[in-house]
Amino acid sequence: MQPLDRRRFLKSVATGTSAWVLSGVPTSNANGQRDRAAKREAGGDQAGRGLAEPVLRPLALGAIRPMGWLARQLRIQAEGLTGHLDEFWPDVGRSQWFGGDAEGWERAPYWLDGAIPLAWGLNDERLKAKVSSYVDEIVRGQRPDGVYGPLAAATDTRPYDLWAILLVNKMLVQHHEATGDERTLRAVEASLRSLGPSLARTPLFGWGKYRWFEGLIPAFYLYERTGEAWLLELARTLRRQGTDYAALYAGEGVTTPTPRRGRWTWDKHVVNTAMAPKAAALSWRLDRRDEDRKFPAQMLATLDRYHGQVTGMFTGDECLAGTNPVQGTELCAVVEFLYSLEVLLATFGDAAWGDRLERVAFNALPATFTPDMWAHQYDQQVNQVQCTINPDHMWTTNGAESNLYGLEPNYGCCTSNMHQGWPKFAAHLWMATPDDGIAAVAYAPSEARFTSAGVPVTVTLETDYPFRDELTVSVQPERPAAFPVVLRVPAWAVGATVQVADASPIPMTPGTFHRLEREWRGQTTVRLRFPMRARVSVRYNEAVAIEHGPLVYSLLLEERWHRVNADKPHRELPHADFEVRPASPWDYGLLIDPGTPDAGLTFEQRPVGDRPFSPDGAGMAARVRGRRLPQWELAHGWAAEVPPGVQSSDEPLEDLTLVPYGCTNIRVTEFPRLQR
Repeated sequence: MQPLDRRRFLKSVATGTSAWVLSGVPTSNANGQRDRAAKREAGGDQAGRGLAEPVLRPLALGAIRPMGWLARQLRIQAEGLTGHLDEFWPDVGRSQWFGGDAEGWERAPYWLDGAIPLAWGLNDERLKAKVSSYVDEIVRGQRPDGVYGPLAAATDTRPYDLWAILLVNKMLVQHHEATGDERTLRAVEASLRSLGPSLARTPLFGWGKYRWFEGLIPAFYLYERTGEAWLLELARTLRRQGTDYAALYAGEGVTTPTPRRGRWTWDKHVVNTAMAPKAAALSWRLDRRDEDRKFPAQMLATLDRYHGQVTGMFTGDECLAGTNPVQGTELCAVVEFLYSLEVLLATFGDAAWGDRLERVAFNALPATFTPDMWAHQYDQQVNQVQCTINPDHMWTTNGAESNLYGLEPNYGCCTSNMHQGWPKFAAHLWMATPDDGIAAVAYAPSEARFTSAGVPVTVTLETDYPFRDELTVSVQPERPAAFPVVLRVPAWAVGATVQVADASPIPMTPGTFHRLEREWRGQTTVRLRFPMRARVSVRYNEAVAIEHGPLVYSLLLEERWHRVNADKPHRELPHADFEVRPASPWDYGLLIDPGTPDAGLTFEQRPVGDRPFSPDGAGMAARVRGRRLPQWELAHGWAAEVPPGVQSSDEPLEDLTLVPYGCTNIRVTEFPRLQR
């Protein structure tokens, strides 16, 4: 039992010689997977090397089952907008993709891209049947030349932005992975074959140019099953015609915040930005360029410095907007950034990507929905003291309704794209290692089934993490088997320990993967402890933010909800629009020393509620002392910018309650610091 030797772990990947049995597929498919791997090696690309193997492989859809609070969260989603959007929203229910007369570009594929992993993650037969019927409509509507039905007229008569085609193929390979339906895979193959002539006639432009790498996902998926070299040539064509993000970030344009009510740009569009970190990982698999391995960390360092938020996200409302905590972050960017992190984590195997994945998933993701997931925001703010129809807003390019909770505030793209966040997070908690083992890359209550050298294995994680610091892993092979169990140790978890069965706890190194390699017999219990200590970070205008483990904490405010837009179509309850205003004071500074946070903070455990990310369901709370700052008022319909520097106040000292950021609907998260 020792920390993972990352050099040894990566050796076979760097040489391109490792072969895989994709864990998580049914045991009966293992030999077929080996055959496909052999076919890839025999086919190769023009350089004879094929695709570089990722360090880790996500398990097949359905191999991971959510448990505990995560199962409740996914069930809330299935019973909210995701499970019912097609029943009342024309852009999905009457989409041209399904033979209807409504929008026929990105919205229906976006919805399916999240509804498919949700259906198979929950093993929800009703939802599986629903999404499969829609996939069947897409496949039946494809022309013999590979062009999908809704796009036929557009692609035949004028230059066509290929983004929707890249998106629908990415969605369809998920469905094939879940079902094994060969019709779906043949549809993807026909579509990809049609892209070559299309790209020769009209190179990528518009959204397709900035999202070219999304097309590599289905191309690689098909290549790994056929070994056909034309797929890698297609991938290289997409890369050659697409935006070079490394060149873009070598300049200074992306470092400057977009002016409020400023000019919309492709380069600073926040959703393009959130998708882009995985471009280098996918590109690296083509030809193993060292610069592709290095670039994602460099890109994120730039975003953190110039646009970063304490939640792990970056601003963009709708373009990159600086570090001010009243600037917004679009929901589409949150879910796309999560998926980018999942791809980075699988491709390169760096523990830091798992830390960032949890930070965004446990904070920014749940905060942008109502607790019942029947309404969402377009933009969330770190300091968000009210959400109203606000013509005086100071977004970069978004509109007055952008942080309402509603059906389609500001614009409907997030209504269709929001669904992938939780399901894909759940589907990437566990990944297969190249030596027939299993890796826990992010933590939430779950069960995973995989096969190691022909032996079926079940691993179960019971925990209330991130609200608790104790986690219990059970490893149970059907018969004795030797394989590694690899555990990510968060960088903040100083003093982390692991205990296998009745052995004594041993320390683990924060910021690494810890490897347990042994013969596993029967059911073995592995107990983890990740001590959570208070941390105080100093941010915009010297404001302070409170962190504890992977969670960020915000002021708990009383709320007053008011329904709006009842006269607009499709705004019936429960999928209605709401303003939220504070019913308690928000203008506090904190009496806390960033150097000694334990002296001013206490944390207490609470039961994790049926709605775990809600003010009432929060599983943790913090206590801190503060005073009101009468000079800190509303401006432009928002909380004003945090007053710069250390503040003074003659107001009475009060005990304040903070809860996890993701459990709030309105909040203050970056606070002025008070003089002692």
